[in-house]
Amino acid sequence: MNWVAIGVTLKLALLTSLILVAIGLPLAYWLSFSRWRWKFLVESVVALPLVLPPTVLGFYILVAIGPHSPLGQLYTSLAGHPLPFTFEGLLLASVLYSLPFAVQPFASAFAQVDRRLIEASWTLGKSRAATFFTLIIPLSTAGVVTGAVLSFAHTLGEFGVVLMVGGNIEGITRTVSIDIYDEVQALNYTGAAKTALFLLVVSYAVLLGIYAMNRKVWGMRCDEEGASRLRAPASR
Repeated sequence: MNWVAIGVTLKLALLTSLILVAIGLPLAYWLSFSRWRWKFLVESVVALPLVLPPTVLGFYILVAIGPHSPLGQLYTSLAGHPLPFTFEGLLLASVLYSLPFAVQPFASAFAQVDRRLIEASWTLGKSRAATFFTLIIPLSTAGVVTGAVLSFAHTLGEFGVVLMVGGNIEGITRTVSIDIYDEVQALNYTGAAKTALFLLVVSYAVLLGIYAMNRKVWGMRCDEEGASRLRAPASR
């Protein structure tokens, strides 16, 4: 197996997940609680990578960060080299490509928080930021973890966007999916099978952890609801 490509992939997936948690939580909060009538326009843009072909998304990202674009020129003036076909450019593309896999679970979890608890927190003098971190986030732990882990797992298998924006540079932008493709092209099916099996095991372990955690969380909620129903007749 190409451990260099595996290292690049794990680094990319981890950084992508961390960035998406940082920018996805406030975005998901706004999408969950904003009453702006045109909010669906933002929701559509966030969900666009789910239906847009990766090569199309990669092409537009490549144009947006190219040396002739304002963003590309700004980055070149600061870093001294163009953004395309670098790890930084690949990271930016991965964040955009995996955005809905983080934001949608976040927003879904926030929407399930009892609005009365939030209003009670405001009544007690808590600011919106304090309510968000001390009430909403703890009650939405399962959704937050699910979004972070899904974005991590999704980044592991990226191919089209990675190839368009990052290319195939050993030790910099060559990820596991590209390495598997190269092995198949070289008719090295044994090497491709080993790397594919590694990716399969890691992806399955990630999903197994998500489903096990969500089952535990929902089981605890059901137990709490059942206990409250049993106590209800006695309190009358």
